[in-house]
Amino acid sequence: MTPDSAPLNAIYHAIQLAIAPVFLLTAIGTFLNALTGRLARSVDRRRQLEELLPAYDGEKRESMELELRQVRFRTVLIIRAIAAAVISALFVCLLIGTAFADAFSRWDLARIVAWLFVFAVMAFTVSLLLFMREVWLAAQYVHPKALPYPPFLDERNQRIAAKK
Repeated sequence: MTPDSAPLNAIYHAIQLAIAPVFLLTAIGTFLNALTGRLARSVDRRRQLEELLPAYDGEKRESMELELRQVRFRTVLIIRAIAAAVISALFVCLLIGTAFADAFSRWDLARIVAWLFVFAVMAFTVSLLLFMREVWLAAQYVHPKALPYPPFLDERNQRIAAKK
């Protein structure tokens, strides 16, 4: 190894270290694609319900208004899941940049890199939990008996629905 190749080896090493977070970034991007697809379907259904609602009265209208409230809530969950996934992706990008800068700076940035990774995983976990809740609500609406609420949640949701 020549003295001139030492910086080049440092660059190769930094690139190798940055590749693993890139896989996480790819997973987050794929997940964001799935979330935006669900958001699009949710928005389309909301528009459809809002367009059809004036034509109905009575029990059918109440049913449609209930579905509209559920679609609104699911849309909020999806938007929050997207926000958490984007925040996670931003942390991963900062992680990659910091890891690369660590290879060429005199400062020890290892703790910063570790914390950025922790924050990225936490934000991604929040996004996954919000997504799971939205999917659960969608399945609950389609098949209410297949995924029953625990008794304490069912009573709470019935009270909330009665107030609206």
